[in-house]
Amino acid sequence: MSTDTTPEPAEQPQATPGQPDGTGATRELPAVVQRLWGAAAPRRRGPKPALSAAQIVQAALDLADAEGLAAVSMARIADAVGYTPMALYRHVSGKEELLVLMADAVAAELPDIPAGIGWRAGLERWTRAQIELGIARPWMLELPLSAAPPGPNRVRWIDQAFGVLQPVELPADAKLAVIGLLAQHVLGESRVHIESRRAAVQQVLRESGLPDGTPESELDPAAIDAANPYADFETVLSTYADPTMYPNLFESFATWPEDSMTAHSEDDIAFGISVVLDGIEAFLRRCGALPDDGS
Repeated sequence: MSTDTTPEPAEQPQATPGQPDGTGATRELPAVVQRLWGAAAPRRRGPKPALSAAQIVQAALDLADAEGLAAVSMARIADAVGYTPMALYRHVSGKEELLVLMADAVAAELPDIPAGIGWRAGLERWTRAQIELGIARPWMLELPLSAAPPGPNRVRWIDQAFGVLQPVELPADAKLAVIGLLAQHVLGESRVHIESRRAAVQQVLRESGLPDGTPESELDPAAIDAANPYADFETVLSTYADPTMYPNLFESFATWPEDSMTAHSEDDIAFGISVVLDGIEAFLRRCGALPDDGS
């Protein structure tokens, strides 16, 4: 196992990048934010280190994808990259900074949004891409908010959304508020899918007598779908609930034709995004950012 003893120093922020603090003075940004944006001190002469922060972050991503965020530790990553744990600290200050770098690195790839697609269709693709990313990498939702300062990749997503909203006559702060609203929907929608899937997998494992570590790929997909905690809502209601206690629910279901399955039932991600965008569109028309003529 290597110790990475080259004379190159640990990456340190350059001179003092900052921003106004409201008093006219410049407030120094946190060191982790400076490092996230590549504001590092110039390297000294000498051989280039074999280990890099990018390698460490990639190893952390691979570990999180395979075993979840709880498995990510400096010791496990050191084993993965073939260095001592102390060697890692020459490139990443610790676990807290590593989580920040991971949160930005996972957002490296932007969704494909064709030019001229329109603000609504563009935001729909932009939002769905984030939900699908969260579902594919559920450990992302376990990252603390402190691990999500605006890094270069995350800001590229925001910039893309601003590009989609470019034809909409709305102030920048209002556009940012719209983007933030969609981001909140992403968090909620992703969490529902992830948590319900986890609950279903655990139930299938219990019923099958399989150990907890059994890969999901070895389980019956139909059994997982059937074990979704929301799948039996109507059955539970009709079996146990008293119509006098829940009159509105029973009245609604009693007048709901069995063959009236709507399109959104096959794609509830699209349904949720559509409802949120309906509200955003109504807001844009109300404030004059869109013509109030149905176009």
